[in-house]
Amino acid sequence: MRIILGIGNPETKYKNNRHNIGFMLLDYFAEKHSLKFKPSKQDYYFCEGKISSQKFNLVKPTTYVNNSGIAAKQILEKSKILVNELLVVCDDVNLDVADFRIRASGGDGGHNGLSSIIYHLNDNNFARLRLGIGNNFEKGNMAEYVLSDFEKDEIDQLKETIENSTVLLEEFIIGGFKQMLKHNSRINKNLIN
Repeated sequence: MRIILGIGNPETKYKNNRHNIGFMLLDYFAEKHSLKFKPSKQDYYFCEGKISSQKFNLVKPTTYVNNSGIAAKQILEKSKILVNELLVVCDDVNLDVADFRIRASGGDGGHNGLSSIIYHLNDNNFARLRLGIGNNFEKGNMAEYVLSDFEKDEIDQLKETIENSTVLLEEFIIGGFKQMLKHNSRINKNLIN
């Protein structure tokens, strides 16, 4: 069993916010695989699926970004899986719109959602897929920026990123982070050429 947790805010008014790109990717992935999110008895929505006989759960916390760790802890305990079977998808202001990076572990990089997950799991050894949202804001205005909607031209730029990221999620489900990393190298090689 592998868990992919997207970071975002649950209300409809946040749907197209930069901070919700983790939810956007999970929604796209679920639709591609004909899955529907349903409420759990805890603090998240989820859907279950299987790719190449490997079971997985997609998870969207209902606790808002800053408390994402509550849902992460709940789903790991419920599923009885280790933290290295978790992939977190989040926004990143340090990357340009449509850029993406994967990491096997690390700190929170100033992201409150990642900070909450690290705190609640008492562990930072989980994979992350960081999706760039740009940083076109003045000092002190980051909160307003991440809660603003993507512009139409940015949505167009994100289409290829969402497609590539979907494949990375599939690779993670099938073979874990190492397989995801291998596929990521092929994607980046193609983007450079």
